[in-house]
Amino acid sequence: MEQDEMFNQRTDLTQLNIAVEQIRQSLGSIIVGQKDTIDLLIAGLLADGHLLIEGVPGVAKTLSAKLMARSISATFSRIQFTPDLMPSDVLGTAVFSPKTAEFQFRQGPIFGNIILVDEINRAPAKTQSALFEAMEERQITVDGHTYKLEEPFMVLATQNPIEQEGTYRLPEAQLDRFLFKIEVKYPTLEEEIEILTNQHQQKTEDQLLEIKPILSVAQIISLRATIKALFVEAKLLAYAAQITHETRNNKSLYLGASPRASLAMVNGAKAIAAMAGRDFVTPDDIVKVAAPVLAHRIMLSPEKEMEGLTAADIVAQIIKKIEVPR
Repeated sequence: MEQDEMFNQRTDLTQLNIAVEQIRQSLGSIIVGQKDTIDLLIAGLLADGHLLIEGVPGVAKTLSAKLMARSISATFSRIQFTPDLMPSDVLGTAVFSPKTAEFQFRQGPIFGNIILVDEINRAPAKTQSALFEAMEERQITVDGHTYKLEEPFMVLATQNPIEQEGTYRLPEAQLDRFLFKIEVKYPTLEEEIEILTNQHQQKTEDQLLEIKPILSVAQIISLRATIKALFVEAKLLAYAAQITHETRNNKSLYLGASPRASLAMVNGAKAIAAMAGRDFVTPDDIVKVAAPVLAHRIMLSPEKEMEGLTAADIVAQIIKKIEVPR
């Protein structure tokens, strides 16, 4: 079979690409630079994954998440994680009703489509664990009763990697439930000047009011089904698996990634391919999502940390030594 015939477009991605471009322009009109961040936010939405957004204070982590939520015509909840937050403050609790003389379950803020968990590492493990079942199984269990969460369900969590006072380390089991960890960097000098200029010229008090919904709940569910059905060659599935497998046999790493990382890599690569207008995945798509998928799932050995290496550095080394499928 000729290569051109093999890669003929099987799926119409016109509507998806129009929506992606509209969201890019919408977010880009407020967030200066950060193109990779915006693309990973969109890819996470399309791949049906949860996202961990990490960066120092003031780099628009929370703003990015709120703008993403505003682009979707869906219910939005924000939970500010603090050291005194209880699991019931997230999930909900049973409240006694004098009228019926019975306890009735009052839903917590987790019952929504887009959930912004701000400063997730400020709550202790007991409260963080309240998200485990919701993120993995899209349901919660309270007092022996199980409550299903409506689709689409997506958690956007932010955290500050620098500050240690009053913070708690996220358990590996929770980190593994995030599709991507998106690292938001400082803007360049030119970008910072543009930020100042835009703020100086801004006419409205609330920038969020400028963002109009682009996708409905039904459209998101439909686009996710389209992306899930995209073609992936067997050799690319093996490529993704090999990258993950190498993290478990790398002397620079104390902890490797689980099979959930391989699944996340393939799903993320499908979303990236669709956003590029292709209905098939290439090795470049897998490479593009490898670091966001793996960086929060692996742990460096103490020696490598002392050398100043990062998880992304090790992922890059692993990719470099694995032969790219042709």
